[in-house]
Amino acid sequence: MLRRSTLLLGTVVALVLSASAGATATPVGPLPPGQVTTISTTGSSLVAVVLPKGAQGRVWRQARPYDLHVLSQVSEANVGPNVVIVFKTVGRGSTKVVYGLTRGETRKAYASATFVVRVP
Repeated sequence: MLRRSTLLLGTVVALVLSASAGATATPVGPLPPGQVTTISTTGSSLVAVVLPKGAQGRVWRQARPYDLHVLSQVSEANVGPNVVIVFKTVGRGSTKVVYGLTRGETRKAYASATFVVRVP
């Protein structure tokens, strides 16, 4: 019984360590100037931000953290020539959602887009 518990504990620890190691991406570095869009909405609303799909292996990545007390990401999808990210407002306040266009998981950003979301 002790051997089975030790084996189970070892498996759980290995899974947790491998999941946390794989979840870390290279942070996006300095951002070039880009478009800033301000969105004002009410509580418990859905907010969608739209970015054009990157070309030549470039992808939009979240470049800076946003306030999780204001927004929660609901979904992300490729829709035609765009990437659409949907958030739900979960509290009052203001936060910036910032994206950088990078080549894969690299630091260098070729473009940026900032969405300022205000929930009174």
